Amino acid sequence: MSWRLDELTAYLRDERNLSPHTLRAYEREVASFRAFAEAEMSCVSPAAVTPGMVRAYLADLHSRKLSRVSVQRALGALRTYFRLLAREGVVATNPARVVPTPRAPKKLPEVVTVSQVGDLLGALDDTPAGRRDRAALELLYGSGLRAAELVGLDLDDVDLGRRLVRVRGKGGKERVVPFGHPAVAAIRAYLPARAAWRAAVATHDPGEPLFVNQRGGRLSDRSLRRIVDAAVHRIASIHHLHPHTLRHAFATHLLEAGMDLRAIQELLGHASLSTTQRYTHLDLAHLMETYRKAHPKA
Repeated sequence: MSWRLDELTAYLRDERNLSPHTLRAYEREVASFRAFAEAEMSCVSPAAVTPGMVRAYLADLHSRKLSRVSVQRALGALRTYFRLLAREGVVATNPARVVPTPRAPKKLPEVVTVSQVGDLLGALDDTPAGRRDRAALELLYGSGLRAAELVGLDLDDVDLGRRLVRVRGKGGKERVVPFGHPAVAAIRAYLPARAAWRAAVATHDPGEPLFVNQRGGRLSDRSLRRIVDAAVHRIASIHHLHPHTLRHAFATHLLEAGMDLRAIQELLGHASLSTTQRYTHLDLAHLMETYRKAHPKA
């Protein structure tokens, strides 16, 4: 019997509307389990998989020093895969459903202050590439976007006059998020360089990407990470920072300013309020640290 990985791909792409990056991750996790089951368990079909085989696979991942988060991700992919096969009648039950999820330590996002964000943005050169980088980071912080959402923006997704950006988030869900005057100014300063870079491209990407590299192609997640890394190297106040940290900073600074948690949920595009509530813990941790440093009786 086939492992029917093509059906998993179609389900995740067409019904779950997962991003290409997430889609590849699911495919990779299930293909890895199949290779293990066939080589180590002589299991040649999904119908023969037992919960014990799933546990053995997770133990193998653990023995290879993978993090608990990675093991959790592998189990989640297998649960999705076998749930689909159970729905299609290929397997009688989902063998991954009864396998307990490994507990991973909870990590609070790194706290970045408003002044540190200012240092980061001020460290960029006044060059065509520097103006693009400034526009990208101003919008990333100013609207709390995920890295994939930012690089996926097209030119007509941004309304500079009304200071609104239309975002395609996880699961293909759209939301509209406001951004501030600094992001408007930065994007306007970058647009001439973008036009020049795009003019040199023989065949344009459909949709006209907002953020492009100097060859005129759409900026990638990896390129965005390099932009952040390069800016961080120029300043001393931040040692470790990645694009998602600016999303955390966006939410935390709004929370500190008194914005309602449900409003922040809408801006971030979180399906569940519990996901947004992690920022209340982050804010409390930041306040406690400030208290311990400043209060004479702390």
